[in-house]
Amino acid sequence: MTILVNPRSDKEEKALIAFLDSVKYDYKTDIDVDTETFIDQYNKEIDEAEAEIESGNYLTHDEVEQLFAERRKKLNGD
Repeated sequence: MTILVNPRSDKEEKALIAFLDSVKYDYKTDIDVDTETFIDQYNKEIDEAEAEIESGNYLTHDEVEQLFAERRKKLNGD
């Protein structure tokens, strides 16, 4: 999945980078993105996600909560 973020200030950018580092996400900065290609890919991913949901391939809220709880345990070394 690709997410394009444009912080409005250096302070916002630093806060976002600190957050991404704190949760150990892999990310890239200063990428030259073709907006049209990005939007096409984004819309394709949304269409695929909607098709999965319509076919019954999704997690319930409780399942997501459980996944996040397990992830927090792993991140905290429990």
